[in-house]
Amino acid sequence: MNGSPAHAALLAHLRRTLPGRRIDELPGVPGPIEERVPGFRVLRVHPAGPGDWWLYVSSGCWAATQEGGHGTEFFLAAPVDDPVNLESVTMNAYYHCGPATQRLDVGHTVPIGRPWLGDSACDHYLVSLPYPLGPDFEVCRWDGGAHARILWLLPITEAEKTFRHRAGLEALESLFDDHAIAPADPHRPSVVGPDQRPVTPTTP
Repeated sequence: MNGSPAHAALLAHLRRTLPGRRIDELPGVPGPIEERVPGFRVLRVHPAGPGDWWLYVSSGCWAATQEGGHGTEFFLAAPVDDPVNLESVTMNAYYHCGPATQRLDVGHTVPIGRPWLGDSACDHYLVSLPYPLGPDFEVCRWDGGAHARILWLLPITEAEKTFRHRAGLEALESLFDDHAIAPADPHRPSVVGPDQRPVTPTTP
């Protein structure tokens, strides 16, 4: 297992901010990830109860890319435990830890190359702040002033991705709020239509 101070700090941070939840340490999917991110792991956080999310948190991106003690890790929320979630986080880490021009930050979009889960229409990620888990979850700090920012890989549709690049992040996030989306539902409807017009929210 990864025994680095950053990994230990991240694990302690998850235990503090998500108390009582079981956490497994898993290797990334087989492939070139170890060459680019030595010691890469995914911390799989079990749901707190029925209907809660599974969380998959990267560990190793910070060490592979940090500058001056500052770096980033990522998490994916999902309704079920599925190996494809482990693959998704591994692939994202491999991309982020490549050339410096590939560093991901809030507002960036990333193609998945397939449906997120099953036949989901979501086939991209929007790198977002971890709004559902609160501001305390976002930053993991440890000795010496180092810290990892934990950002959310929010699955979005092709139309939503295009809208984000045309209208901006704030406009897309406003649509998500207006529709009160279920962000971990692979079958949620797109808030943007194929004509690139926002979909009108339905009223109860």
